Amino acid sequence: MTDYGHDLRFGTFLPAEAADAAEALRLAVRTEELGLDMTSLQDHPYQGRFLDTWTQLSVIAAHTERISVFPNVANLPLRPPAVLARAAASLDLLSGGRVELGLGAGGFWDAIEAMGAPRRTPGESLKALEEAIAVIRALWSDERSVRVDGEYYHLKGAHPGPGTAHDIGIWVGAYKPRALAVIGRLADGWLPSSPYVAPELLAESNRRIDEAAEQAGRRPEDIRRLYNIAGSFRGDGREFLQGPPKVWVEQLAELAVSEGMSGFVYMVRAGGDSDLERFATEVVPAVRELVTAERTHPETPTAAVVPPEPASAVLVREHNATLATPTPDDGTRLSGTSLWDESERPTGPASDLAVQYSGRQRASGQHLVDVHNHLREELQQLRDLVDQVASGALDLGRARSMINTMAMRQNNWTLGTYCESYCRVVTTHHTIEDLSLFPRLRAADPRLVPVVDRLEAEHHVIADVLERVDQALVAMVTRPEGVKQVREAVDLLTDTLLSHLSYEERELIEPLSAYNVM
Repeated sequence: MTDYGHDLRFGTFLPAEAADAAEALRLAVRTEELGLDMTSLQDHPYQGRFLDTWTQLSVIAAHTERISVFPNVANLPLRPPAVLARAAASLDLLSGGRVELGLGAGGFWDAIEAMGAPRRTPGESLKALEEAIAVIRALWSDERSVRVDGEYYHLKGAHPGPGTAHDIGIWVGAYKPRALAVIGRLADGWLPSSPYVAPELLAESNRRIDEAAEQAGRRPEDIRRLYNIAGSFRGDGREFLQGPPKVWVEQLAELAVSEGMSGFVYMVRAGGDSDLERFATEVVPAVRELVTAERTHPETPTAAVVPPEPASAVLVREHNATLATPTPDDGTRLSGTSLWDESERPTGPASDLAVQYSGRQRASGQHLVDVHNHLREELQQLRDLVDQVASGALDLGRARSMINTMAMRQNNWTLGTYCESYCRVVTTHHTIEDLSLFPRLRAADPRLVPVVDRLEAEHHVIADVLERVDQALVAMVTRPEGVKQVREAVDLLTDTLLSHLSYEERELIEPLSAYNVM
């Protein structure tokens, strides 16, 4: 798990064809109106259907006041770095410090060669990229004259200038191992795209960047990680960014706090205003809020909270006050069905009350509580939504009007979508624990094996309960009175999930902090 602590930035990746130039400008202005931070254009100078990127970025900068603009990414083989440095600095000055520099080593070599640039091997491209970064930085310096003696690019006593209005970031778009090492050594940021670097590849790529940075005497957190993303709000949530805004929020927040990605650039299509607005108004604020919650770990020790009059099966144990506080189980049950015997739950090693855990150690257990609290909040929202549908069904039964019936169907659809999304989130959380966290805990302390085995078994039970919720929703489509079965299924989900989350926190907060397995 990696979180570099960067402030979150969000922006757009605009359509680039000349035929869409007016549309791209309009979407850029809309990007600013919606409160996003930046906008960008791809750079393919060999493509006759595209406008020149720097010219178009200049027009966008002139029509906006606040957002940053950048090429995503500049095609280095066709843009000599000395000229590129002055172009970026000039626009940065004219825009009041609103330019960043996305930079790429090159691709589509047939087209590049057709424009008069030399064809380079992958190794030559990377060497040229390193030299280009040196040239650009030299011309942004305050030296009187600068020299760069490279194989591909040279400066021989060139005079730097004009100076930039702010420290322009050089964000490199690349994903091969050797290119990632160059980013770690020299760049200010990494700018991959989700169609080329899937979310599951981010961790390994970041590891390569971090290792190269440390070997070069740099701090990994000094390298910003931005992610060009493409997706749809019309999917079922089973794939990356394919589903309602809630799916996007969960997935992007997870990438920020677990994979270190702190910039998300949405690839907006021409005419995609509705999707852009959903991204800006429903996704972005919620991601910021969720990431802030994940990052906020109080350092002040808090006393353990003892639940009032717990049920006989609920165990309360002493808790180290320097750790995150587990959420107590108050013993309340809503369903008449019980799927397990809580008195048979094993317990792990007793808490060591004398240990003074550090803030970093505390954060591991607190992260578990924060994730669980998010699930608890969503469970309450789910219950509230069920209540609304139940009330709507009663009104419809009296009125028996077509309009109200259509409204009821809409409520059913809304409820179904929300339930499906919530069930997916719970299942994903448990899958991560089963495949990654639990094996590490078993290996860290054999005394935890019975507890971990029990938690894993309870995950399977909860998965069955989630299936009951889904089946009840399917039945409700044809039988509006089936909301009763939905309520019963959600009551059972509430009992099992809340009991399980409290048990998991009670047993795992200290091991997570002591063994650093997250």
